[in-house]
Amino acid sequence: MAAKTAKTPSKKRAYIPPPDTPKPLSIEERAQKLDARLQAADADFQRQYLDALDMSWIYHDSALEGSVYTQEELRMALDPNAVMVAESSLQPICDEIRRHREALEFVRDFALRKRLPVTLDVVKKIYLIFHPEEGDVKTVKYRKDIPQHRLYFHEYAAPEKITVKVRQVVDWLNDPETRKARSALRIASRAHYDLLRVFPFTTDSGKVARLLMNLLLLRAGFPPSIVHSTERQRYYEALKGSSTAMNQIVLESIENNLASVEKLLDQYESRRRPR
Repeated sequence: MAAKTAKTPSKKRAYIPPPDTPKPLSIEERAQKLDARLQAADADFQRQYLDALDMSWIYHDSALEGSVYTQEELRMALDPNAVMVAESSLQPICDEIRRHREALEFVRDFALRKRLPVTLDVVKKIYLIFHPEEGDVKTVKYRKDIPQHRLYFHEYAAPEKITVKVRQVVDWLNDPETRKARSALRIASRAHYDLLRVFPFTTDSGKVARLLMNLLLLRAGFPPSIVHSTERQRYYEALKGSSTAMNQIVLESIENNLASVEKLLDQYESRRRPR
């Protein structure tokens, strides 16, 4: 009978812990880091970035409302060096685009003045930038009827309830308890959702609500939430549904914005590195 061969005792390997995996940055941390990188870039890059951002912002925000501008129309309206032909058919469209950019600039400027409260007059001022013919914050009127042409249906407040409901949105926004219980992102998203479900103005209520949201986001250190035009159907479905669904869309749009600008800065910083 063959003798059994003794097994060589196997050596136990010492446990080597895996290298520490960097903790993913929060969306707030990414936004802060991105802002620092933008501030470190040269003036030409910052100007080009801002121009491209405004064109994209105006294009997608208007497309959500059903107005799709061409690149020529956007360039003609926003490029100070573009030559406008007298009596051009582009003039009304260019005026719309320029008013939209004026509204973006108002929102950016107001976001920096953090001690100023976001009041009902601020909401009306945003609307009046789009419709200066309606006077001032004391004379601007809410809608008096129920809009009949609704490609994407969601509930609107009855005209007689608009004044109270808009006031409720603004009061909720400024309530200290609101800030205690919710993040700045959720507050901004919810204020936009609630205001758009009131639909206070006959036209451009969507633009006003999204600009109010972005004012709040910019004030909190976030980049703007620009909902892509390809998300139009999903966006209106969220308006029919819960504020949670809308919050997810807003969050995704901010993350997409961050990723896009991070990629742009990576390319810019790579070109500037010494070889």
